Amino acid sequence: MRLAKLTLAVAAAALAMAISLAQAAEPLRIGVEGAYPPFSWKEADGTLKGFDIDIAMALCNRMGRECELVEQDWDGIIPALLARKYDAIIASMSITEERKKRVDFTKKYYNTPARFVAAADTGMEPTPEGMKGKTVGTQRGTIHQCYMEKVFPDTELRLYATQEEVFLDLNAGRIDASISDSIQAKEGFLATEDGEGYDFLGGVQYLRECHGDGAGIAVRKGEDELREALTQAIQEIRADGTYQQINDRYFDFDVYGATE
Repeated sequence: MRLAKLTLAVAAAALAMAISLAQAAEPLRIGVEGAYPPFSWKEADGTLKGFDIDIAMALCNRMGRECELVEQDWDGIIPALLARKYDAIIASMSITEERKKRVDFTKKYYNTPARFVAAADTGMEPTPEGMKGKTVGTQRGTIHQCYMEKVFPDTELRLYATQEEVFLDLNAGRIDASISDSIQAKEGFLATEDGEGYDFLGGVQYLRECHGDGAGIAVRKGEDELREALTQAIQEIRADGTYQQINDRYFDFDVYGATE
């Protein structure tokens, strides 16, 4: 009887190992947006580029997995993860309590603040009173929508499918200001020809309930092994200099933020 039990235990362990090895051999499918420069964008030939893209590839390499990038509009990025269209999301998604109700997160892989952008000569005060009756644009379903609805309830909020569309309307004078990630605004708009005559309005905007604890990688609930492996890979590329090399391609400071 003991021998039979031992044989079954060995067989079960072998099966578990075989399943684990098979999973490791499969491509790791990563959901990305491709419309949020400098974190992700698409070249004319359809090639995905950006900080998030390079981080995804580095993490797959560290984990010994082939990386398969799956482009997905922001509005459907969590539903598509839950529908198993891909295995994880690397798309500058902030770790918030609201999102934790639907998905699990790794530790952060970067943390940058939110700020308003407006015409340099606007004269607006970036306060709830100063922006009462003004129109502010932001990307739908983001931490910035949450922040505006809670802190600036008397400001007209206009929502867009992508942040690029927000900046197009700001440049065209159809909205008074934009709110987004400060680095995305700086590199994706203010540093471009379209951004001439515009500047940051006020300082950092932050509400932990909305902005959370930095950008993390989202996985389906219960997939602890994958979540832990990704967190370990983040720590390893931070330690061996790979993260810094990627960081320096896009930024002149460490976007990781304060060390926890």
